[in-house]
Amino acid sequence: MPEGHSVHRIARQFARNFVGRTVAVSSPQGRFADGAAVLDGRELVSAKAVGKQMFLEFSGDAWLRVHLGLYGAWDFAGEIEVDPTIASANGRMGQTNQRGTDIGDAVYDDAGENSLASIGAPRRARGHVRMSEQTKGIDDEVIEWPPPVVGQVRARLMTDATCADLRGPTACAVETPEQVAAVIDRLGPDPLVGDPADNERRFVAAVRRRGVAIGQLLMDQAVVSGIGNVYRAEMLFRARLDPHAPGRAVQEETLRALWHDWERLLRIGVETGQMMTMDGLTGDAWRRAMASRDDRHWVYHRAGLPCRVCGTEIVLEEMQARKLYWCPGCQK
Repeated sequence: MPEGHSVHRIARQFARNFVGRTVAVSSPQGRFADGAAVLDGRELVSAKAVGKQMFLEFSGDAWLRVHLGLYGAWDFAGEIEVDPTIASANGRMGQTNQRGTDIGDAVYDDAGENSLASIGAPRRARGHVRMSEQTKGIDDEVIEWPPPVVGQVRARLMTDATCADLRGPTACAVETPEQVAAVIDRLGPDPLVGDPADNERRFVAAVRRRGVAIGQLLMDQAVVSGIGNVYRAEMLFRARLDPHAPGRAVQEETLRALWHDWERLLRIGVETGQMMTMDGLTGDAWRRAMASRDDRHWVYHRAGLPCRVCGTEIVLEEMQARKLYWCPGCQK
């Protein structure tokens, strides 16, 4: 499932290519036909992400809410002007690739994304870009316009020059401003949305009032928005926190530091497209980390391997049916 940085990247791409333009909305698959009819022909006013959910505001007080879930993906095609904080148009944008490839003059992951170019100058490209978490494939040339519908496309958004196809989302719904506000009110704070001081206060208060394990609370989107399996494991290790410690037992100072660490890691993820959680890397070490998860994380996906700090074997267990990686030596 996409973690928060991926959804913020997708929202930024919509802001750059669709906001301020009239959008034709359809549902080739048919499952979103009624919603598409409501939005068709309206101007896209704004695009924003809160945690793992994205909200597209259309003229006339209509909103499109999208939650990609485990299998959702956006495909962009046409004249794609890439945000300077988003990946190169030659690869999947918003993809957090967790596998590695060889390192050359550029750093390409196995999706073809050059991480080193991800914060370069914006460009316009006649092409096709996949924005998702796990899907694969890239077609750099679009021969037909509009591009042919391939597979089960829940919703298609088109301007005169750019097309975005949505596949396999958990949620794709037209909502009123009041409904959108209600959804956001149920979500925990997102470091990139709202007042920083209030966000920190809400996070600390939400954790401190619960006797639930901190490892569970970080995955609760009502406590904090956007954290998934990777960030959960890495943040707990960086804080040297036992994942099983009850939230109310964690010191307030530690929770404040944890919040600021989440803010920092989220910004890095949005800017680079990679969940980079190791600090102080330079030169070849940084390039390797940008290309491969094996050199990017402290504990995630390292079950059975020695801890990078103390040498203790990294443990893999299930916590609420999700994989949790942690170091019993450092996190106690």
